[in-house]
Amino acid sequence: MKHIVTLCAAFVLAAAVPVKAQDTVAKPQGSWTTVSTPALKLSESLFNNWSSTGTSQIDLNLTFFGNYKYTHPKYVWDNIVDLGFGHAWQDLDNSAVGGRFESRRKSLDKIDLTSAISWKAYKDWGASFTANLKTQFTNGYEYATAGDNEGKLVSSFMAPGYLTTALSFEHKKDDWSISLSFLTGKTTFVFNDDLIDSARTYGVIQDKDFYLADGTTLNPARTYNHAYFALGSYLKAQYLKKDILPSLDLYARLELFYDYKKPSNMAWNEIEGLADGTVATPQDCEYKLVENEETWQDLADKNWLERRLFETDLDFELKLDYRFSSNIAANFSLNLKWDTDFSGMGKWGHLQVYQMAGLQVFFSWKSPK
Repeated sequence: MKHIVTLCAAFVLAAAVPVKAQDTVAKPQGSWTTVSTPALKLSESLFNNWSSTGTSQIDLNLTFFGNYKYTHPKYVWDNIVDLGFGHAWQDLDNSAVGGRFESRRKSLDKIDLTSAISWKAYKDWGASFTANLKTQFTNGYEYATAGDNEGKLVSSFMAPGYLTTALSFEHKKDDWSISLSFLTGKTTFVFNDDLIDSARTYGVIQDKDFYLADGTTLNPARTYNHAYFALGSYLKAQYLKKDILPSLDLYARLELFYDYKKPSNMAWNEIEGLADGTVATPQDCEYKLVENEETWQDLADKNWLERRLFETDLDFELKLDYRFSSNIAANFSLNLKWDTDFSGMGKWGHLQVYQMAGLQVFFSWKSPK
């Protein structure tokens, strides 16, 4: 009997050994999915002795969109690279006198980098940590006249630059997602002293001794603050639908950010003080709605909710792409921004508008399945 028990124990032990070894075999952890899409957009128009007139123009834009996603059983790491740069050349007098295409303007300039890690908690709910950097490649100018190629500097690389980091609750479906964070850091960078001297600070608050006692003359001994950190709430909603109609793709994005410190920085008391008939100056309040017009008094009548909405930064983007073939598409894009830290150019005030439509030749490289 003892021998039978010994043989049974030895059989069980021998059978258990390969099972244990099989369980310790490394399981596949995660996989990468990558998409890289460079594109070239080119448009041209020529007018020469044309009765209905027109302006000859060549517009060339280069864009790059990359999506690099690592999918793990426990999390997803998503990285997006969205770049664009373009130039337009115009022949203002439609003649060879003085050279053709004498006017040069930047038509596109964009750096948008996003990295996000998402964890799934329950069904379509989860949490995410997102870091996003937005800026531009080269200088941006405001031009006084159509033929002026030496404009006034308005922006440059990392002036402004925006770094947003957010720990968010997230609800994600196949085509859309929405994330909400009450603890978001947004750092604004302005690494250009000339812009700061011209009051293009983009909300980066300078020290009180930046100006002399008159409030307008620059202090020769001034020091510069190149960054401002804001802590606030952040909402981001995205929608991406392939073939919403045959060969038509739709992408929409909405971002809202509210700085908890914004009310104290905006100095509403000075704005309200104008309701008694006093005259506003740029030193009294920098948050005017329209350039060169005294519209400050309109802000004094706003209620609590209107003030909060007025102070909230908005970034909305809409893209439509219609594919004629695997390498040719027509597209439309619209980008709207509202930021009270940008005083505007001309009569646009705080609202920024960018719209583009055209044809593009593109290529797409995807990771093999």
